Amino acid sequence: MTTDDRRRAIGKVVSVAADRLVVELHGGTANFTVVGFDDVHYVARLGSFVVMPAQAEYVVAEVVGLREKDAPSSRSAQGESTELDKAGSAKYLDLVPVGMLPQRRDGAFRFGVSTFPSLYADALYVLDEELDRIFEVQSATEIVPPPMGNGEATRYNALSIGTSVVFQDYAVKVRVDEFFGGHSAVLGNTGSGKSCTVATLLQSLFEKRDEFFARGATFLLLDVNGEYRSAFSELPQSVKRRYLKLEADPSSPAAAPADAAETTAVFRLPHWFMTVEEWELLLRASERTQQPVLRSALGLVTLFSAEGGNQEALEKLKNHILAKCLLYVLNSADSPAAKADRVTALLSSFETAALTLKAAKPLLGLNFGTMPELQRLIQMFEAQLDEDVTVPNYSNKSFRFEDLEQAFDLALLYEEAHGNMQIRDYCSQMITRFKWIRERDEFAFLRVPPEQLQEHERNVAQFVERCIGLSRLDGKFQKSAQVIVLDMNEAGDEVVEVASAVIARLIFDRLRRAEPRNQTPINLVLEEAHRYVAERSSGYAIDASRIFQRIAKEGRKYGLFLMVASQRPSELSKTVLSQCSNFVVHRIQNPDDLQHIRQMTPFVSDSVMKRLPSLPKQHALIFGNAVNLPTTFKVRDVKPKPKSDDAAIRELWFRPAGKEAELQVPE
Repeated sequence: MTTDDRRRAIGKVVSVAADRLVVELHGGTANFTVVGFDDVHYVARLGSFVVMPAQAEYVVAEVVGLREKDAPSSRSAQGESTELDKAGSAKYLDLVPVGMLPQRRDGAFRFGVSTFPSLYADALYVLDEELDRIFEVQSATEIVPPPMGNGEATRYNALSIGTSVVFQDYAVKVRVDEFFGGHSAVLGNTGSGKSCTVATLLQSLFEKRDEFFARGATFLLLDVNGEYRSAFSELPQSVKRRYLKLEADPSSPAAAPADAAETTAVFRLPHWFMTVEEWELLLRASERTQQPVLRSALGLVTLFSAEGGNQEALEKLKNHILAKCLLYVLNSADSPAAKADRVTALLSSFETAALTLKAAKPLLGLNFGTMPELQRLIQMFEAQLDEDVTVPNYSNKSFRFEDLEQAFDLALLYEEAHGNMQIRDYCSQMITRFKWIRERDEFAFLRVPPEQLQEHERNVAQFVERCIGLSRLDGKFQKSAQVIVLDMNEAGDEVVEVASAVIARLIFDRLRRAEPRNQTPINLVLEEAHRYVAERSSGYAIDASRIFQRIAKEGRKYGLFLMVASQRPSELSKTVLSQCSNFVVHRIQNPDDLQHIRQMTPFVSDSVMKRLPSLPKQHALIFGNAVNLPTTFKVRDVKPKPKSDDAAIRELWFRPAGKEAELQVPE
């Protein structure tokens, strides 16, 4: 053992087992403190580490318990206990072995213990340099080698996210590749500091102002509480920001940019970007009867499209469907009077240029309960049949939202033409919901007519590129924003679910087709994720958890990563949470939530989980593959803060006369 090792010895190993070690501290130490050659060390904090030499390595063990036993001299002659002798009592640390650390300074930490310390081996307190090696964050910055770098400029290798509460003044760091190159979760009760943690992670990432800052990063924040725009207002001017606001009126002007580094826009989502499955979920179409009609309607609406719409084909299809339905009525077993009434009703609602009520009316006359001109009427309708026409497939071409209502009428008529005369009753609920969505202001962002959209909004590729901070210039892409905030504060849960699911799916599809693959990593930050990435379907709108579950399982291949922030882990999709490789957990007291985390993270010990209910505000426990071992830390201060402060109750309640309320009247 080296001289320095002898000088930092704190005690001897007095018990060795495969899962538990016991160290007796040297006598004369009070309050479990040790004066080392470099500092005063308090060695008995739960969660701290002790190292013990074993051949050419150190055994690294975590402190999980501490106790002391009174010295014999502290008892009276009669065997009665007197005042405890703090300095003379024997003090013990209970340890759990976690891994091995080579004694040479360039050696890497590895999990698992292959060689145990011998009995009465020295136990040493841990140096900061060893902590960096244990957490594998030896150098927070690294020199960028040629050809990209000049051998002098640096970039982040590990990111400081706060200060350890176990090791005094030690900065807790996460490895950039592992943390941002995988899915992560920021969990905790409301008011525990989740929003500040998300904000300070990005602030610390972008605070590097010299060459090789994170100019290639892309963070899209789905901000359902409208709190993050201000949090990024003081980023360096070299970091570009984009602020999208989902307004009740999509034609309203965009908010004024906060500075030259920010661009703003009103968020509008063309409805024809949605897939058939998303339409089915939006309209709650039942599987057996309503979904086939919806699929037919979406195919038919292609004929109404402003781009590539075929009016001649549409008229042929209308004539064929209407003639087919009219012939079905005339060939039915109904009475002539009932047939005449039904034909009149159909032509009153769906007449075309070739099939009009005016032309058919003279042939619908009855004579003693019969229809004399029946054959002429049948010939008139048969002339409009065209067995070569087919219902086109949905092709995501632009169309007006209102056109879908006519397409529904045609699709229902098509079903009736094939004998399904009850189909309108079966689909009435879906049609009612469509009309409700057509009238509701909160869905106005989805119903903007094609002619009112700009070119980059109508083109799905350019739309997605804008959403992920890319712009086209001279046939090449360049970064137009590193931080994109989609503010949905004024939207209800239904709208949030629709917008988040479609945006996530569009980005996922775009990255799957990108060549070369996995060269444009995107991080989606899902604030209040339990609202739209739920374990159980919300029962309305799109079940957004489907696409997020797929991203959680497959997104890594294409460079799409999730950062899930939630106060109710038990309500989150188990699939999404189970795919997270890093967790930052603030105070959680609900037993269901604690159990949910326990099930999703079986590699975390019970002693670690027991810390969660008692964590103070702004403190968190981090574990995962970005840090080698779970550690509790105080999150670094966020500046500026998100708009998530607690209400100042005393200041707002105890006020002078005339100052009871300071709310502004909305315009």
